[in-house]
Amino acid sequence: MSEAIVSVQNLSKQYLIGHQTDRFQAYGGAAYDEGNLRLAIRRGVQGFLRSSKRLLRGEQMIRGDSVEEFSALDDVSFDVKRGEVLGIIGRNGGGKSTLLKIISRITEPSGGRVIINGRVASLLEIGTGFHPELSGRENIFLNGAILGMSRAEIRKKFDEIVDFAQIERFIDTPVKRYSSGMYVRLAFAVAAHVEPDILIVDEVLAVGDTEFQNKCLGKMREVSGGGRTVLLVSHNMSAIRNLTSRCIVMSAGKLVYDGNPAEAIRKYAEVLDQRRVEEQSFGKGTHTAIKSAYLVDEDGSPVPTYTAGEPLRVDVVISTDGGASYSVDLILTTGDRQKLALGALQAFHGVTLPKEPGTYRAVLEIEPIWLASGDYSLDIATSIGNAAFDHYVEEALPFQVLSCNPGDQSWDFQQIHGLGSFAIRHRRPPVFKPA
Repeated sequence: MSEAIVSVQNLSKQYLIGHQTDRFQAYGGAAYDEGNLRLAIRRGVQGFLRSSKRLLRGEQMIRGDSVEEFSALDDVSFDVKRGEVLGIIGRNGGGKSTLLKIISRITEPSGGRVIINGRVASLLEIGTGFHPELSGRENIFLNGAILGMSRAEIRKKFDEIVDFAQIERFIDTPVKRYSSGMYVRLAFAVAAHVEPDILIVDEVLAVGDTEFQNKCLGKMREVSGGGRTVLLVSHNMSAIRNLTSRCIVMSAGKLVYDGNPAEAIRKYAEVLDQRRVEEQSFGKGTHTAIKSAYLVDEDGSPVPTYTAGEPLRVDVVISTDGGASYSVDLILTTGDRQKLALGALQAFHGVTLPKEPGTYRAVLEIEPIWLASGDYSLDIATSIGNAAFDHYVEEALPFQVLSCNPGDQSWDFQQIHGLGSFAIRHRRPPVFKPA
């Protein structure tokens, strides 16, 4: 059982990205004068000549005045043993999906190689491998054939696949009429029941409802228990912690950690914290300074996303020069800076810092809220006498809600349809302790 079924050796992947410099000024952003016209013509000729040279050399055609090389993967190496469940976590843009596409032989690497000793079934994007004009029944047979199953084998598994996907009524309907949830259910059912040696699953399961997600996690446990290998990309840290036996952390195309899932989650949080420090300095107010803010779980461990319907916990560190009662406020906004409710300003109204000078830490805990899936942020502020803000940090804590299924419905309540049902109130007064 110690055989390496997947061996990733010094894997790298580079893409060429084109940039159009001064496009706004050249095409109407400024007065469209003779100089801008000459600039546009010159750039057009230069672009044509550059594209012609690349075409003659058999290289990729790139649009733009300049070309930049972007490294999606940089010298990544690891082995996966037979029967292992490997979690892969990291920020968006960290290289996770590129890695899975190369392992699935969808994309060619720029350097290094991947050695695979078995049959691979991949579930990377909604509808991958499905023909929209074919029915669910026909797509089951098509996908099974692509994965190397005989027609007899597919027939044997057919009823199990349909029962698992819960689409009996729509099995003869063209899949182009399926909802995203139906797509995912059928795609996962096919991938999990064709008995692959290696099952690769990207974050597409976030589309399904809670019941189906739990069903999929149980199936992945069953698959791994049967000696098969699972590679799982997820932002659901609970699934990573409970399902995987090993986890790697990707950041900016590099493998930064490989080992125990709990340690990997902590390392991931450290990477997020480091990026937040690099991207934003909180500064300070006249009498107080908000030093840091992180989303945490019930154990106090940092987490990258918020799960709708659970308590929202914020670990904050704040310093004060003392001598007065400085209150702490949380302001909940959408990604486009829309405040969700006036009550958000009073989420911790009346909660005060200690009067003694020093730096203090506390966990501010909000009652469960059903936020629609999408991007949000928390502004954090201190105020003097609940009258005027002393230190106000906009977007101190950006976060994502990956899915929202109030009442375990079979659909995701998305931000484009509204903001969900919520009431901003804290669960209990926080306890500030010296940091």
